[in-house]
Amino acid sequence: MTNQPAITRNATFLFTILAEILLVVAWSGGFVGIRFTIDQAPLFLILFWRSLVSGLILLPFALTIGPRLQWRAVSGQILYGIFAMATYLASYALAIELGVPTGLTALITDLLPLAVALLSWPVLGKALTGRQWRGSIIGFAGVLIASSPALQTGTAPLWAYGLPLFGTLSLALVTLMLKRGGSASAMPVHQSLSIQCLAAAAVFAFFALGEGSLMPVLTLEFAGGILWLVFVATFAAWGIYYVALKTTSAARVTAVLYLSPPVTMIWAYIVFNEPLSSLMFIGLFVSLAGIIMVARG
Repeated sequence: MTNQPAITRNATFLFTILAEILLVVAWSGGFVGIRFTIDQAPLFLILFWRSLVSGLILLPFALTIGPRLQWRAVSGQILYGIFAMATYLASYALAIELGVPTGLTALITDLLPLAVALLSWPVLGKALTGRQWRGSIIGFAGVLIASSPALQTGTAPLWAYGLPLFGTLSLALVTLMLKRGGSASAMPVHQSLSIQCLAAAAVFAFFALGEGSLMPVLTLEFAGGILWLVFVATFAAWGIYYVALKTTSAARVTAVLYLSPPVTMIWAYIVFNEPLSSLMFIGLFVSLAGIIMVARG
């Protein structure tokens, strides 16, 4: 007789692994869209159109497919969009504009798994195991190894270095609040992502207006970069991120993102022919070892 529970467990395991691989590839691929468009428009204008187009594409599906939207759940998603998506992206974008080196900014934002670990007890009432703590620290060590050639101290004002840290803590807190449950977190992903993207677009519009205008740049590079950011960096990356939070632990989901920096370098090599380094591959395998420890824990 076929062992149905074992088959179900194996299928679930394979689905989880595949989703995690796609999450890392899509999350890292977001930098490709930024790279395509950064010479065409200011950064906050790019983020505004990325969020607006993403939200508007999903809006008809959000209104017609799934449970009827209630204000209590919608207001929760608006707050999540402001304090997760908008704050996370805007904080590191603003830090880079103020002079914080890109490599150092990326390294600070990759503290997300450690931030989740620190906040797990006060938010969820459940601390990580010793194995998960060790895995998180090893994963971050891998990021540090892979990113070390790009690290500089920069010349930005001291307070600017706190911006990416603030954004990372904000995303970590919202991640755990979503995991904790409630009417807002139970909303289907296509509905929550639409509302969050539109809320983020409102935030980015404020910064984009400060830089000049909300009008899009009428070039193929700008349009192509925005479409890449919509379908890869938003629908794929954030969509899989939220789906994964419904099926596995916050510690595991965020730990997988330790692979983002080296995979981003691979993206840069494939698309822009940027050189690879041996430290990148060493960091990749060190981070992978840490992620396995978190997953097993």
